[in-house]
Amino acid sequence: MKQVDYIIIGQGIAGTMLSWFLRQRGYKVLVIDDAKFNSASRVAAGIINPVSGRRFEPAWLYDEIFPFAKSTYAELSALLNINILTERQLWNVFPSLQLKEAFDAKVSKGLTDKYTAVPESLQYEAYLQQPFGAAIIFGATVNLRAFLPAYRALLAAEGALLEETFDLNKLVINPSGVQYGEISAQKIIFCDGMATARNPYFEKIKFLPNKGEVLQIKVPGLETSDIIKKSITLVPQEDGTFWAGSSFVWDYVDEQPTWVQRDHLEEKLRQLLKVPYDVVGHLAAVRPSGNDRRPMIGFHPEFPVIGIFNGLGTKGCSLAPFMAAHFTDVLAGEVKLMPEVDVNRYFNMGRG
Repeated sequence: MKQVDYIIIGQGIAGTMLSWFLRQRGYKVLVIDDAKFNSASRVAAGIINPVSGRRFEPAWLYDEIFPFAKSTYAELSALLNINILTERQLWNVFPSLQLKEAFDAKVSKGLTDKYTAVPESLQYEAYLQQPFGAAIIFGATVNLRAFLPAYRALLAAEGALLEETFDLNKLVINPSGVQYGEISAQKIIFCDGMATARNPYFEKIKFLPNKGEVLQIKVPGLETSDIIKKSITLVPQEDGTFWAGSSFVWDYVDEQPTWVQRDHLEEKLRQLLKVPYDVVGHLAAVRPSGNDRRPMIGFHPEFPVIGIFNGLGTKGCSLAPFMAAHFTDVLAGEVKLMPEVDVNRYFNMGRG
């Protein structure tokens, strides 16, 4: 029988960061993951954007979250000998005069000075359709395609990874902890994205799953380190291609890419680009999020050995380090869980 402190289900950005902080604090962890190729974290571009929505409002807790994420990714970059976080300008092309005026209004009040700038001249005129101009947003990307496999290799080398699809039927709950096959642990924490929506222990959570599809494209002649955003977002990749996405579909049949969404994405590309492009790939994934767009963290009120760290959504790469560290502090008994993220809000339970 193998004994650990925590079993972590899933090695996307949530499971990766939670296992990292737990291990840093000396806890013995086993991560169970099957490396599903189209998990949300493996399809995502890893964008960190300091503003949300079309009103250019600062993202929730961004002043605390981003510096912490930057420091965490720097530490992991040194450990894994890869570059994880790249700070980038986001070239935000206004799709309408109304949105340009909304941005100008924010600028005139000094409400976005920390996160945005007005460009001195209009860039990319040979490549982009931008009749209403553009703004600069100071963002970043997390290289998930390098980070997740590198961290996975570290877990495997240290005997902290079980590569298989988690089988809930093998989970045994007892008063002192849990058992999964030949593994026993004090607690189990689910960080497995949309798989948690099918977990009967968390059936009261109001998941709002949505399917996103992205294209991998080549744009001959366009070379930049900037993220380019209009009604579609282009993120430069190390191989010279661009991640182009993504769509949001609430009603879908399965997790496979569709011609309908490819046509939709290509229409957005034609609205952005003046030049031809080539599609070299097409991916799809289902994103986990809650109805209030806040993370879901904590333990089941009736089964306190069963936990969740999920629902990070489109802000996952910025939120995950901060929230994982916070949850680790909670598990160590040093702080109380932030009410905004406490999963008990779905169970109508009081928070102690």
